[in-house]
Amino acid sequence: AMKHLSKVPEPPSRLRPEVPRDLDFVVMRALAKSPDERYQSADEMDADLARVARGVSVSPETEEAATAIIARPITAATVLAPPATPHLPPPVYYDYDEPPERRRPFWPWLLALGLLVLAGFAGWLAYNQIQKQLNASKPVTVGDYTKIRESAARAAILNAGLKPEIKRQPSTAQPPTFVFDQAPSAGNKIDKGNAVTIFVSTGPAKVVVPDVRGKSATDAAAAIASAGLRPDVHEVNSAKDVNTVVAQAPKPGVKVVKGSKVRINVSKGPPTIGVPPVVGLPFAQASSELQAKGFAVKRNDQDSNEAAGIVLSQDPGGNTLAPEGSTITLAVSKGPKTTQVPDVTSIDEQTATTTLQQSGFKVKVVRQQVADPSQNNVVLDESPPPNSQAKPGTTVTIYVGHFGGQTTSTTTTGP
Repeated sequence: AMKHLSKVPEPPSRLRPEVPRDLDFVVMRALAKSPDERYQSADEMDADLARVARGVSVSPETEEAATAIIARPITAATVLAPPATPHLPPPVYYDYDEPPERRRPFWPWLLALGLLVLAGFAGWLAYNQIQKQLNASKPVTVGDYTKIRESAARAAILNAGLKPEIKRQPSTAQPPTFVFDQAPSAGNKIDKGNAVTIFVSTGPAKVVVPDVRGKSATDAAAAIASAGLRPDVHEVNSAKDVNTVVAQAPKPGVKVVKGSKVRINVSKGPPTIGVPPVVGLPFAQASSELQAKGFAVKRNDQDSNEAAGIVLSQDPGGNTLAPEGSTITLAVSKGPKTTQVPDVTSIDEQTATTTLQQSGFKVKVVRQQVADPSQNNVVLDESPPPNSQAKPGTTVTIYVGHFGGQTTSTTTTGP
């Protein structure tokens, strides 16, 4: 008990170095031996503890009193030596009752112990509060959250005392749902509670396929390229105009990965096939053969010495190549032209024959017996009759008078 009353207590920081010096001042003043040095009220002590909790210095009175207490040397309790007594003769014993020993009151010890416990508890509370504040304001190192799934990155950020902000964007750097970037980057130090932005991949960027059907190959390729896609041109046979897009894949309006191919089929016209030769054939036969090959037939009638209905020419020509479904033009004879038969009656045979031949006819001479000498060698009649129409090359029969002989016939060819 004497040691407790006389020995100066040690500051808490000697047992726990992390205890702030201002908290040492509060404890040392609270445990001061002299009442004058101790706190005069609980409010005064509470005010100093509040200052320590806020991280500011204690009051000057507390600092002065605590510094003085700590600076005192630690001394043991003073024990008075009994005074030397002279040698006396043995005392005479008298048997009488001595007064009872007076005991010291126990409550001061309890009060001191209570104050000590209270001061220790208050110091412990203040220390914990200060540690919490220090930990709350301590910077945190940002981790590397890339190349992991969004859920794992979010949990790691929260465990570090930071706030996750998630942005989802197209990217080919990582598969969908994986983090491909972050801000701030790994290794930076930021205060707790600050935000860390992670960028989560939604996969490659996608674009809408444009509709290029019916466009020229050049315009279609330009439209596909401007959409961030690659044109893949294929020429195909088609009845559409040459160099026109007749089909595409994928279909218009579909979303595909940027940079994908878009196939376009471009017409190079119908397929070509061999044209059969039909010149010299009757039109009906020629037309049937051409149509069987997939061609259309156009007829042009023309004057000709050939028989009517005979094919005179064709375009395209026989044994050439032409697109299937194209038109073959046939020139068809209308037959020979007709010519007026000259009137050669009453003229001599030679003149009549020459006249008929110059008109394109053949001549047949039939001689008839006549009684009149003036009709000798004179054309009496003709067939077909004079001034009628006949086709060139027709044989005209002339009847020539012959005096003094019998009827004979002679054929003279025409021109």
